[in-house]
Amino acid sequence: MADHGPRSLLYEGIMLPALVHSTESLRYAQLGFQVRDSDVFSVTYPKSGTTWMQELLTLIHSDGDPQLARSVPSWERVPWLEQTTAAGFLENRPCPRLISSHLPCGLFPTSFHGSNTKVIYTVRNPKDVCVSLYYYSKMASFLEFQEDFGEFVELFSAGKVLFGSWFQHVKGWLGLRDRLNFLLLTYEEMHQCPALCQDLRGSVERICQFLGKPLDARALDGVVENASFQAMKQNKMCNYSLVPENIMDQRISPFLRKGVPGDWKGHFTVAQSQAFDRLYREQMQDVGVRFPWDEA
Repeated sequence: MADHGPRSLLYEGIMLPALVHSTESLRYAQLGFQVRDSDVFSVTYPKSGTTWMQELLTLIHSDGDPQLARSVPSWERVPWLEQTTAAGFLENRPCPRLISSHLPCGLFPTSFHGSNTKVIYTVRNPKDVCVSLYYYSKMASFLEFQEDFGEFVELFSAGKVLFGSWFQHVKGWLGLRDRLNFLLLTYEEMHQCPALCQDLRGSVERICQFLGKPLDARALDGVVENASFQAMKQNKMCNYSLVPENIMDQRISPFLRKGVPGDWKGHFTVAQSQAFDRLYREQMQDVGVRFPWDEA
C-alpha cells in the first residue's frame, strides 16, 4: 500500500482519516461554516447508507432525471461538511445546498443550533455497520486495518474506530429527533422488505414529504430505478471507481459490496453476537426508539 503519512487525525477525541480531514477543516465545519435555513444535511455514522442517501437526494432534486447523478461525482453533488474540500464546494453554492456529514452532533456547526435547516439521519444495524467498516478498512489504504475480525468487533464495540462510537453517535443525534426539521430513517426500511411493509419507494415518498418536494409517479420511478443498488454499483460517479487504486483498492473489496441487511450473520460468531447484543441493550435501553433489528 502507498504511504500517505499519518492515517488518523484525532479531533475532540474523535478519530478521522487524515487524508481528507485536517484540524483546519474541522474547525471550519464547527465554527466557521454558516448554516442556511434552506440547507439539507444527510448525516450518518460511516457505512450506514451515506452514498445511497447522496444519490437519493440528488435524484429527488433532479425530479428523477439521472443526468446529474451520472455526470458529477457524489462527493461534489452532496459535499462533505467536515472535509478539506468543504469551503470550495459549499461557500458559493446556490440554495438548497445538499450536504453530507459523519460528524457527531457535538461537533456540528454552532450556526446549526437555532436554525431551520433540515437533517435526515440514517441509521443501520450496527452489526452490519461493523462488517461493512471492516471491509472498507481492508480496501482503503488511508485507514488502519485489523485483519482479525474478532479483534475488529472489539475495537468497534469500544468506539476505537473511524468517527468513534456508533452508540454515542446515534444517541447524540437521536437526542435531536424532536426538532421540527429532523427525519429519522433506517437503512433497513429503505430496502424492499415485505415483512416490515417497507420499501425504497415508500422511503423516497417520506423524504419528499419531509423536504416539501412532491414528485409525480414518473419522477418517483426515476428516483427508485436510478438509486437501486444495481444502478449505483454501475455508476462510476458514486461507486468510487474514480478514486485511484492506491487509495481505494476495489480489487480487494468493492466500495459498494453487497448492499443488503443481515450480512453480519455470516461474520459474527454466536459468542460475538451475544456479547454485542448485551452491549447494545446496555447502551440503547433509554433511547426510546425501536429499530427494525430490535425485532429480530
